[in-house]
Amino acid sequence: MMRLSPAWLAAPATLTAASLSVMAGWQRGGWLPERLLWVAIGVVLVVACHLLPALCRAARWPMRSIGIALWGFCMAATCYGHVTFFVLAQRHAGEMRAAALPDAPPAAPRPAVSRSLTAIASDRAAIIGRLARVTAPAVRSSLAARLDALDVEAAEARRQEATVDRATALDDREWEARDALRADPVTSRLAALLGTDEPRVDLLTGMAFAAVLEGVACFCWLLALDTGKHPMKERRSENSPMNAAAEAIPSTPGATDREPESTAIPEPLAAYAAAGNGPVATAVVDTVPDDRARVAEEIAAGRVRCTVADIRRYLGCSQTRALELRRQLGTQGG
Repeated sequence: MMRLSPAWLAAPATLTAASLSVMAGWQRGGWLPERLLWVAIGVVLVVACHLLPALCRAARWPMRSIGIALWGFCMAATCYGHVTFFVLAQRHAGEMRAAALPDAPPAAPRPAVSRSLTAIASDRAAIIGRLARVTAPAVRSSLAARLDALDVEAAEARRQEATVDRATALDDREWEARDALRADPVTSRLAALLGTDEPRVDLLTGMAFAAVLEGVACFCWLLALDTGKHPMKERRSENSPMNAAAEAIPSTPGATDREPESTAIPEPLAAYAAAGNGPVATAVVDTVPDDRARVAEEIAAGRVRCTVADIRRYLGCSQTRALELRRQLGTQGG
């Protein structure tokens, strides 16, 4: 019978895991039939992963070993599907955070640079060389004017290049801000702390979340479907008639001092013998004086002391049985 207390946690855990598998299968497939098949496979694996430990508990060891192997494969496949969902969900969340960032104002039109500073510097060097060779005042005045024009052109080129550099830096900062929003804040800080990249941290955290979810669901179903019937308990209960027969042996000194021939079979032993197990019941009764005689011989020979510990060690019996034999031997000695 199902236990309701663990089932209150097992059922939501299974529904959550199945929902993750549905989303992962839907995102993994392309066409509609492919998506439906991926969804069905994920749900079956989730249910098998959660219920196999509880269903295989009462089975024999060969079947239980097969169930454990199948459970391991189901757990790996289910966790893989959950990690797929976690990674894709993290990517979608990052894209939404980046899209929420306001766009930068449109930049002013960048003026086109006519010539580069290298070409201007080359012309300026040529004019300075001609000024050094020319002595005519008119020519020198013309070359000086051209040199001033080149200086103005060089200054304008530097200003335009600085404007272009500032615009490029702004664009780079905007893209860096969007990339930072795409990454999870905790993941980025954890990656920096561990000295690794963010995709690897996303993968490891997704696997951890999936393993914890599946472990909780499996354990809760294991508790919820616990019927109390276990193979070891059933095998131990097979010898219950013998145990009842052994407990029914009289333990009083007067009853055990009788000879083996006059020892009467108690009612539980008689009922057990009537069921077709007479020799076994007789053997149980006959062991009472035999053990007493064996212990008495060993004590007389000096190999065993008349103590409960030595009797228990010699016969390999329980402490109650050893105490009973000790009392019987004490009564006989008196």
